[in-house]
Amino acid sequence: MPTNEKEFNCNLFDQLTLIERIERQVDKGDLQAVKEEIEFQKKEINRKLYQKPPLTSE
Repeated sequence: MPTNEKEFNCNLFDQLTLIERIERQVDKGDLQAVKEEIEFQKKEINRKLYQKPPLTSE
C-alpha cells in the first residue's frame, strides 16, 4: 500500500503507461500483439511484487 502521495502517483502513472501500451496495439488491430503485451506486463508486475530482497523488512 502506498505510504504517501508521491508513491501513489507513481503507481497511477505506471498503470496509465500500461494501458497506453495496450491501446497502441489495439489501434493497430493486432490482437496477438495485445496478448503478448499483456503477458509481458504481467511478468513485469510479478518481478516487482516478488523481488529479492523485498523493499520492506518483515
